[in-house]
Amino acid sequence: MSDIALRPEIVQTPRGAQDFGVIQKNLTVFERLYNQVWLRKAFLIVLLLVAWEAYARYLDNELLVPTFSATITAWWQDMASGVLPSRAWASLQVLAIGFSTGLVLAFILTVLAITTRIGTDFLETMTAMFNPLPAIALLPLALIWFGLGVGSLVFVLVHSVLWAVALNTHAGFRGVSQTLRMVGRNYGLSGLKLVFKILIPAAFPSILAGLKIGWAFAWRTLIAAELVFGVASGKGGLGWYIFESKNELDIPQVFAGLLTIIMIGLLVENVVFRTIEIRTVRKWGMQN
Repeated sequence: MSDIALRPEIVQTPRGAQDFGVIQKNLTVFERLYNQVWLRKAFLIVLLLVAWEAYARYLDNELLVPTFSATITAWWQDMASGVLPSRAWASLQVLAIGFSTGLVLAFILTVLAITTRIGTDFLETMTAMFNPLPAIALLPLALIWFGLGVGSLVFVLVHSVLWAVALNTHAGFRGVSQTLRMVGRNYGLSGLKLVFKILIPAAFPSILAGLKIGWAFAWRTLIAAELVFGVASGKGGLGWYIFESKNELDIPQVFAGLLTIIMIGLLVENVVFRTIEIRTVRKWGMQN
């Protein structure tokens, strides 16, 4: 500072905080609300419901599209009577069995594929053959092999889950860098230890994407299969509830069943999978 003070050609102009513009600004109420993800999604859902109600009132034909208010009334009545909860619980029980079985088989096939060449060839061949095949197309064979019951439903659910999860998991494993693999081997990891401690954490974004796809495939396959089972044996969960309501021309109940399916899907997506994301890939800095 003493050298600068002795040089008159250098001009020093003091600057105050006001010369630097706005350094810190409080967010407005609108900006704080807009930053809430759940509030933005809720707003979109409300807009859709308002559009539904307006279109149904304009159409004025309950056999085609009932109003949202009529659907909610039917939904609440069947929820209070216990019909919808029992049907939803029956569907979720079968879904849990089929989904978990598909996950176990997908994990076994993927581990074999990542550790052996013959396993890789087998998984690639099987996914190329069966992944494009709709699960519901196997329902006639399932009825012949396993009869009218949970076994047939589980069979088609396993098919809908297995290939999507295995394909995404295998792609995630193959995308793990060689550096991470060498780090694991330097620590003496091999086989299942390498898979659990290196490959699964590194490939978890792809695995999670596969779980979401598998869940969506399984959920809609189950409802479609239950519609067929409703025709065949008069049994089922939400799918049979929708089919039965359609036969009685109670369209608000049909929409109440569809609304229940959507609500369960939103719950699983925004609670279960979102919690897993927050506690894993987002916490690890692998996803924005």
